[in-house]
Amino acid sequence: MGENIPVIISVACIFSVIGVALGIMINNYIQKLQKGAAQRDASKIRSDAEREAEHLLRDARVSAKGETIKMREECEAELKERRREQTNNEKRLAQREEVLDRRAESIETKQKNIERQEKDIEQLRERLSNREQELAKNISNQIDELERISGFTREEARKELLEKLGSEVKNESGVLVRNILEEAKSRSEREARRILTYAIQRYASDCTYERTTTTIPLPTDELKGRIIGREGRNIRAIEAATGVSILIDDTPEAVVISCFDPVRKEVARQLMERLVSDGRIHPSRIEELVRKISKELDEELFQVGEAAVLETGITGVSPQVMSILGRLKYRYSFSQNVLQHSLETAYFMGMIAAELGLDEKKAKRIGLFHDIGKALDHEIEGPHAQIGADFLRKHNEQKDVIHAVAAHHGEVEPDSVYDILITACDTLSASRPGARSETTELYLKRLEQLETIAHEFKGVEACFALQAGREVRVVVTPEKVTEGEAQMLAKEICERIEKEMTYPGQIKVTIIRETRSVEYAK
Repeated sequence: MGENIPVIISVACIFSVIGVALGIMINNYIQKLQKGAAQRDASKIRSDAEREAEHLLRDARVSAKGETIKMREECEAELKERRREQTNNEKRLAQREEVLDRRAESIETKQKNIERQEKDIEQLRERLSNREQELAKNISNQIDELERISGFTREEARKELLEKLGSEVKNESGVLVRNILEEAKSRSEREARRILTYAIQRYASDCTYERTTTTIPLPTDELKGRIIGREGRNIRAIEAATGVSILIDDTPEAVVISCFDPVRKEVARQLMERLVSDGRIHPSRIEELVRKISKELDEELFQVGEAAVLETGITGVSPQVMSILGRLKYRYSFSQNVLQHSLETAYFMGMIAAELGLDEKKAKRIGLFHDIGKALDHEIEGPHAQIGADFLRKHNEQKDVIHAVAAHHGEVEPDSVYDILITACDTLSASRPGARSETTELYLKRLEQLETIAHEFKGVEACFALQAGREVRVVVTPEKVTEGEAQMLAKEICERIEKEMTYPGQIKVTIIRETRSVEYAK
């Protein structure tokens, strides 16, 4: 048994080698089979690709052929269109050549006619020259004959004739000039009256009475003590924060706010109303409300100014100008609201400028801004016209607008038609019926001043202020004042009134001089 083991091992080794060899042979065979299958698949894919490429190539050739045919048709159509346009152009050129040929022929014909007419004119000139010489000779002979008959030389006759004609022409021209002046004056007055009446009819507004004080009603008199506060600290805080004067008198359940600055007075009014309704009255609350009300009022004034600018239709106005313009809402002059007066003046300016053929937008701009200085005259010294002009100049307003604003009360000499027009429209708005009202005291004082001025002149017997002070009738003694002196007296009284008085509109001065012969039958 031990002797057979090596043999068994040898046999096992031989079988192992044979198994390995068989495995290698089988593996090689399998690889060959797989390689053949892959080659067959590749051949099939290549043949499929070749067939697909052939189909694509055939399709591309067909498509290219179609595109070529289409492009050829488009080119042929374009060539036909160009040939047609060229043919039309050639026809038009031919027609133009024919027209030019006809014009050239016409010009040649006209030139020949002109040459012929020039020859005829030259012949006429020669005949006229000969005729003028004959006439001059005949006139000279007739003049010599007239001098011999009349006994005057030519110069003496001319002088005599000119003197006679001069006197006649002078008389006729004087009558003609007087008639023309009277007609022009009548027409101008009629036209001016029509324009002013038209402007007043188209725009008229109510007026509001001027006031420098405001009365605040209180629910009870106990609130007066709370408004005054301990040792007057509340009322001092109100006056310090708003810049107004608080008047607490014996009037039951009311306090009075007094201030010449309308914006401050409005702030104080709203402050007092809120304090009364709220009931909390102490210095810190007062300062807080003043800041809040001032901010709200600034926004309101800007909106008011912006609305006025939009209402008149002007453009290019800075926000600062609109804010100051809005302050005129609380400003009054002779009971007339200044913002309403400015709008009214702007409308008058626009209407009359349109009638006169002027720039309507510029006229409205001047009318709206002419009294803007009244919103600042509590803070800046000087006439409001100059204050307004300086303010507009700082905000880059137009030069002619600034000059018109400065000149509308005569502090600056007018240099344009707009300067004259704003003065007239300002007066028109102030003096129209219902625009302004005066207190009884001011009214009587103005009438008294008118009569006093008239009484100071020599020869005045009596004087009467009529029509609310718009007319003064002066009765003079006929023995002391002649007819010529009466006219001069009216002029002198007008000059005194213009120099010493301030009044809206105009005042008519009428001098009455009459002689009465009185007898009594007994």
